[in-house]
Amino acid sequence: MIFDLMLTVILLPFAGGVLLQFLRFRDKGQKQRYIFAYVLLNTLLTYVLLWQGPTELIRVINFAGAKLDFSLKLDGLGIVFAGLVSTLWPLAVLYSFPYMEHEHNGRVHENIFYLFYTATYGVTLGIAMSGNMLTMYCFYELLTLVTVPLVMHTLTKEAVLASRKYFYYSLGGAAFAFIGLIFLVVYGDSLTFVYGGVLNLSQIGGKKDLLLFIYVLAFMGFGVKAAVCPFNSWLPQAGVAPTPVTALLHAVAVVKSGAFAIMRLTYYSFGTDFLRGTWAQYLLLGIVIFTIVYGCSMAVRETHIKRRLAFSTISNLSYILFGVLIMTPLGLAGALCHMVFHGVMKICSFFCAGAMITQAHANFVHEIDGMAKRMPKIFAIFTVSALALMGVPGLCGFVSKWHLAKAAFASDNVLAVVGVGGLLVSALLTAIYMLSIVIRAYFPGNDFDYGKLHGEICDPDWRMLLPLSLFVVLMVVIGVYSAPFVAFFSSVAGGMI
Repeated sequence: MIFDLMLTVILLPFAGGVLLQFLRFRDKGQKQRYIFAYVLLNTLLTYVLLWQGPTELIRVINFAGAKLDFSLKLDGLGIVFAGLVSTLWPLAVLYSFPYMEHEHNGRVHENIFYLFYTATYGVTLGIAMSGNMLTMYCFYELLTLVTVPLVMHTLTKEAVLASRKYFYYSLGGAAFAFIGLIFLVVYGDSLTFVYGGVLNLSQIGGKKDLLLFIYVLAFMGFGVKAAVCPFNSWLPQAGVAPTPVTALLHAVAVVKSGAFAIMRLTYYSFGTDFLRGTWAQYLLLGIVIFTIVYGCSMAVRETHIKRRLAFSTISNLSYILFGVLIMTPLGLAGALCHMVFHGVMKICSFFCAGAMITQAHANFVHEIDGMAKRMPKIFAIFTVSALALMGVPGLCGFVSKWHLAKAAFASDNVLAVVGVGGLLVSALLTAIYMLSIVIRAYFPGNDFDYGKLHGEICDPDWRMLLPLSLFVVLMVVIGVYSAPFVAFFSSVAGGMI
């Protein structure tokens, strides 16, 4: 039963997308109802699976030997990631309907778009429910293949170049990650994800530094999708994709899969007891602290709204990796908090940016002057997401940043404590690049001529506003009532679930 349900939620989004290519609908509304129905059904089935709780390891295919098999398992970490994915995806699909109606080539490529858009849902759930490193690696590679067509959807020169860069970077990262997989086969008791790691210390002998080097390689390999410096230039360029794509790239599907894979690599494969206090930990901590500050600094300079948000993602993804690299249960709990809460904040901000594009054709910061008067709901929602990303108390962003700082001070790691300074600098820069958009929208200046804003500029329809409103509710509810979330994440981080 559990196995069948796992396979169903992984395969159903793909099957629904394939069937879409052959069905004929009376009108666009009927087609949209069909797409939303099978995505929502998949989410409900996933909730049933999550409600049943952790599962035992289920071996699907054995390739060669006891270590090389394709297996599925749902543990605490997988529950967190799958829950995030399954909650955000139907809302993203609902938002995508009016957005894609504004795409100049949407009628031609819409069915293909939704084939890959929903297939990505299933592949991401496959990553969440992978029982070992080999299975996760296969889904991880498949994720690249199903998201490249989404990045190049518009088929413009910029989109083709961006998709090519994303593809090449992902292939290079996968090669590094594959090296880590090979060494786990040789020096690990198994490839199965086990809290605390699977390395056989008796086999390592004097090769500890070699294994640490391999860990760094694998970390940076998975870190390509997590946008770690210096392998992050593909992410801002991928902003040429339709906003429903970039929102999921930044909020859950791609970058969060990279962060999730690094969590598995660190806590469930190599193990923190082996890594903590080593040169590898300090080297990677230095890289992610630099990435935190670098991403925010570039966001301040960027004038294109979606690229500004992309640089913000680069910074915030390294918040998650910062918590992972503290290598304590408190650090992992803080990382899980930020992985989930950032997903809500970032998808909300990207969807607001998408509304600006569809309703007002505004792509740059200077183009949104005075627009809050014509789009009051969108800019009110964007303001809340901006405050949350800054870490204002009472919103979810404060909760995750607080727990990350708390974990850093409790770790007795000098570099982690220094990293808290990076978090503070990042918060200041976030205030600059997010509030500058808000201020220009609400206060364009006394001499601003509102007659420049053409009459078509207005808030979008309910299909866009409903997901955005729910995101605002989530940001506030989590901000003021975070205890159940933090308690669950702490249990997962401690290996109790």
